[in-house]
Amino acid sequence: MSDDRLIVAIDLPNALGGLQLSQNLGDSVGFYKIGLGMLTGGGLALANELKDEHGKRIFLDMKLFDIGATVEAAVRGLAQFGHDFLTVHGDPHIVRAAKEGASGSDMKILGVTVLTSLDRADLDAGCIKAGDIHDITLERAAKALEAGADGVIASPQEAAMIRALPEAAGRLIVTPGVRPAGAELGDQKRVATPARAIEDGADHIVVGRPIWQAANPREAAQAILDELP
Repeated sequence: MSDDRLIVAIDLPNALGGLQLSQNLGDSVGFYKIGLGMLTGGGLALANELKDEHGKRIFLDMKLFDIGATVEAAVRGLAQFGHDFLTVHGDPHIVRAAKEGASGSDMKILGVTVLTSLDRADLDAGCIKAGDIHDITLERAAKALEAGADGVIASPQEAAMIRALPEAAGRLIVTPGVRPAGAELGDQKRVATPARAIEDGADHIVVGRPIWQAANPREAAQAILDELP
């Protein structure tokens, strides 16, 4: 049986490549993330096939952000497919709209705090308020959870702080920006190893390129699973 604490990000150009990856990984992986990069390459169809025909769990990483009515409508449409996780930006009004759209389904709404590819210089360029990036992430996590999010997305460097929040009791923490020791960081800036992320309170880690760029993706996935406490 697979360890669903590991979510493999299928960040490939099209659904055929994603399906081939899942076949290569076989029963070693039971949970997949499909994001915007694959959406126009048949990502939603792949998500449905992996869920309905192969029994996989699915995390739709859409990071929805719009007026409340539009977010609610989009989430209601996505909820009909029975997938497991969906991301929206962690702004309270977005979270509330998403929860309304997901009502009646089992799909979990996860609020994005601060992207793991960003640092303080990026926040400055985006006119985000001054302050330590970890403190801002913690504040956004608390607000998203207060608004009803089932969990949050944050870098593993903030997992322990978020887990200590009263609002985080019984909620999910999902951490991208996870890299095995010695792996290339790519565009990620706030990272940690798989074991450290779990030890610090993450329920799930998300790993993409270190697995699908590996010469043997199944061995790479298993090596990460072997690291988990």
